[in-house]
Amino acid sequence: MKKIYNSIILVFLIATFVSCNDELTKDPIGLLTIDQVDTTPTINTLESSARSSYQLLASTLNLIGDWRWDDGAVLRNDFILQDIAANDMNKKWNPDGDQAWMDEIGKFNFTSSNGAFNGIWAYDYEGINRINLALSYLTNPEVTEVVGITDDRKNQLLGEVYFLRAFYYFDLVNNFGDVPLLTKRLESFEEANSVAVRAPASEVWAQINSDLSEAKSLLPNVKYANASEKWRVSKGAVIALEAKVALYNEDWGSVLNSISELDALGLYSLNANYFDNFDVSKEFGDDEVIFAFDHRSGENPRNGNGLCALIGWGFVAPSQNFISAFEPNDPRLLYTVDVANQNVSKLLGNTVGNDKGNDDAPSNKIYIRYADVLLWKAEALNENGDYAGAIAIINQIRLRARTSPTADGSVVPAGTLPNRGNSTNTEEIKGWLMSERRVELGFESHRFNDLKRWGTAKTVLTGLGRNFQDHNYLYPIPQGDIDKSGGTITQNPGY
Repeated sequence: MKKIYNSIILVFLIATFVSCNDELTKDPIGLLTIDQVDTTPTINTLESSARSSYQLLASTLNLIGDWRWDDGAVLRNDFILQDIAANDMNKKWNPDGDQAWMDEIGKFNFTSSNGAFNGIWAYDYEGINRINLALSYLTNPEVTEVVGITDDRKNQLLGEVYFLRAFYYFDLVNNFGDVPLLTKRLESFEEANSVAVRAPASEVWAQINSDLSEAKSLLPNVKYANASEKWRVSKGAVIALEAKVALYNEDWGSVLNSISELDALGLYSLNANYFDNFDVSKEFGDDEVIFAFDHRSGENPRNGNGLCALIGWGFVAPSQNFISAFEPNDPRLLYTVDVANQNVSKLLGNTVGNDKGNDDAPSNKIYIRYADVLLWKAEALNENGDYAGAIAIINQIRLRARTSPTADGSVVPAGTLPNRGNSTNTEEIKGWLMSERRVELGFESHRFNDLKRWGTAKTVLTGLGRNFQDHNYLYPIPQGDIDKSGGTITQNPGY
């Protein structure tokens, strides 16, 4: 048995290929370290290896970088690469020179050394490394027999980590295109060198679909497999990500099939109140959230939402163009951002500014919710010529918005967010859908990917005065990783 685990040391020695500097090669908080791995593993070894695979989805501060702002590693930076890049979000309410690298993303005047790219690359690959370690335990009959884990629990953990690997690779392939594809724990330096090359995006997409298929076969048909661990991946999350993968590949029939499969579970629907999705007091008690990272205050190691600290420091502000995208009296605007008080309510998890500046806040990071899924369905229906079906879904989203109680207790005037009318014009309906996605999902880190997959990023962003070029449809591979690979990892064109 000892031979099986000797190679764990090698994983840490060669893990530098997914990071940009020595700081990021430290053992991240919560990682199952070499010293903690016994020659005879326990159930806790398996449980910890699976649970640690989630952690790179967190907005907790300093998971893999100790205040290394220049490396983009202080916290997970989807909000920079999606919301700031799409011009929905400004770095700060009052522009200044602090963390100028964030401004470079919004202006599209960055280089491949910008820390934002290193940050997301390091987070995603650290997650993948942890998953591959967990899989090496969970798929090894010798290990599972020794620890005595039940088949049901083993399958649950396997389903979770297969989903998470697909999730991290979905992020990587959309940000960078061709990326190194790691699907097992590395056993030698020669093996490490062999994977330090970019696999074609088509192979990455195939691996994502394979992992999701494995996950779906292993997870039970319930919303929460364990009432005390509602944060864990569910079959609904797997099916929803299958639909999203199909959406990004414009496989409209598969989008609709997956969403029909999701609906057949009977587990998800729109909340009556829009803000129930984000309200800290409603977490895991609503009907709409399908997958979220469970931030909690007061834990050791820390597990809070560090993005709330940045909000208190003046970061995370709406652009005027984003504010103008909301129709008059749309309740979703104030629920997203309270301009008067400079509160980003949707991210704080409340509408009164609580936890603003708190680096250990409890508000969850929501990755998939049912309103998003419904709008995928509307898009697929529109592309397939079911115009009435697409419009009906858009109007369903608008109805929920205008009938939600308002954040300030005001009465929504009659005529607010009227239903979209009948149309058989695909482009008109798509325009309605694009507008609805922006305001419904604002500040949830979807916008830039939407602009890219629609092929409208250049038109929209240059129209806003941004220096977006054709090659910016993919971000650059972090220069530090290219240098560390000795050039076997190549750069995207244009960088």
